[in-house]
Amino acid sequence: MKEVMAIIRMNKMNQTKRALADAGISSLHARECLGRGKGTVEIPQYIEGAADRYAGMIEELGIQGRLIPKRMIAIVVPDKLVKTVVNTVIAVNKTGKSGDGKIFVMPLSESWRIRTGESGDEVLDQ
Repeated sequence: MKEVMAIIRMNKMNQTKRALADAGISSLHARECLGRGKGTVEIPQYIEGAADRYAGMIEELGIQGRLIPKRMIAIVVPDKLVKTVVNTVIAVNKTGKSGDGKIFVMPLSESWRIRTGESGDEVLDQ
């Protein structure tokens, strides 16, 4: 069992969810996050009001330069579905430009469904 964590552009979230669902991956967690790579760090124009929204947070944290709003997706899947998830995320999010994102794959040793007490791959929706 693995956790696939992807950091993607905010405007690619809906396309990514649809593509994952079409590939048979129905469960995921997502959250807003801020980050930057070594590329240019400008707040994208398609995020209305983003500069104002995040300026206070950037100032409060004492961070030099701008952090860019992104989405972080976490998907837990059996080992056999990792390549499907990774290839799907890449296919939707690859533009060839700096800022397309990153994918990290991490091993998970155990999982439990709280409601039933089941454990292992049985708790996964895939």
